[in-house]
Amino acid sequence: MGFRIPGIRRSSLAVTKAVPKGCLAVYVGEKMKRFVIPISYLNQPLFRQLLSQVEEEFVYDHPMGGLTIPCREDAFLDLTSRLNGL
Repeated sequence: MGFRIPGIRRSSLAVTKAVPKGCLAVYVGEKMKRFVIPISYLNQPLFRQLLSQVEEEFVYDHPMGGLTIPCREDAFLDLTSRLNGL
């Protein structure tokens, strides 16, 4: 894939909440709501399609120590609910 997930810097540890092993923090929407998702989503075609669209329209941005996905929260929740059903 064409994205890189940066590590957490020491200076951001106090601000960043712990992410369970096997999970990834993503920030979605205008309000940058934080979601913790399984890393296994990265292998799912629907999620990869979303990441490809984000990559084409925007440059990946990681200001909060996690992946920022600038889509509507309801669209993201719809996608993750589909992935949970697989």
